[in-house]
Amino acid sequence: MKEKVLKLLIDAEQFLSGEEMSHTLGVSRTAVWKNINKLRGEGYCIESVTNKGYRLTMQPDQLDAYEIEQLLGSKKLVEQVFVYKSIDSTNKEAKRKAMEGNSYTALLLSEEQTIGIGRRGRQWVSKKGAGIYMSLLLRPLIKPINASMITLVAGLAVQRAIGQITGLNSQIKWPNDLVIRNKKICGILTEMSSEMDFVNYVVIGIGINVNNQQFEEEIQEVATSLSLEGGKIYPRKGLIIQIIKEFEQLYHQFLKEESLQFMIDSFNNQCINVGKGVKVEGKDQNIIGNAIRVTEEGALLIGLENGEEMIINAGEVSVRGLYGYVD
Repeated sequence: MKEKVLKLLIDAEQFLSGEEMSHTLGVSRTAVWKNINKLRGEGYCIESVTNKGYRLTMQPDQLDAYEIEQLLGSKKLVEQVFVYKSIDSTNKEAKRKAMEGNSYTALLLSEEQTIGIGRRGRQWVSKKGAGIYMSLLLRPLIKPINASMITLVAGLAVQRAIGQITGLNSQIKWPNDLVIRNKKICGILTEMSSEMDFVNYVVIGIGINVNNQQFEEEIQEVATSLSLEGGKIYPRKGLIIQIIKEFEQLYHQFLKEESLQFMIDSFNNQCINVGKGVKVEGKDQNIIGNAIRVTEEGALLIGLENGEEMIINAGEVSVRGLYGYVD
């Protein structure tokens, strides 16, 4: 009942009387009043005026599955929304749901992660209520070899969404980070389960430092948040919805082409690697060169000191002047 009352308030463009709400929901005005108070107790600011009724004036910055479903609308990229107060990792939970035999696509969000995972198994610090910790569970009908390109699709979607919601200019560090003023604000981790020629599912984990005000000493020189950069607190729900909208548009086009050709110019324009000196940490040796561009297949093309060019498909890439790399 509480969720239904909230939906009426969200959808209303003006004051809504208790009588109207009780009639629509088929309950007593007392029941409406009790649920209004429950919502107030959860942080929703609901104005009440005699002879006018109720009006929602502010929503708390806490994540609610029902509310996010309503904000997403009827689009089919995300069929289920799950929100947790605390979880080990949204990526881990997404994989658990995928292995249960369900066929739906899903968005998973948590107020905090106790074992957030970054690239190469590193821990992603997930402060409660400060950031966005989300995973998309998808079932793309694509060749497994092309699945890694979805990381770049997600990267451009997040970069665009941040600009739309905050006005801040972030840049993409190939293949899976976003930075502002050379400090990290976002990491993306894509995981896949596949057969020889079939993708069972793809999980895209996205972690964003949104309203973090401080960081642990060991990362404070390389990490920042949208709030620290913009000087204000930003609504996490609005950013989540914008990310999904931007991603959905790019993702559907990617599924048609299984190539990044349609967006690669935009990606390269926002890629901080391009035109910079880079160091690629390989299994046997490090490769030093200059990043030329990201290819339509999602690889990094670098120019070597001897004049040759090399395609880098994977590896730890350091960018000169970023995260302390100066050599």
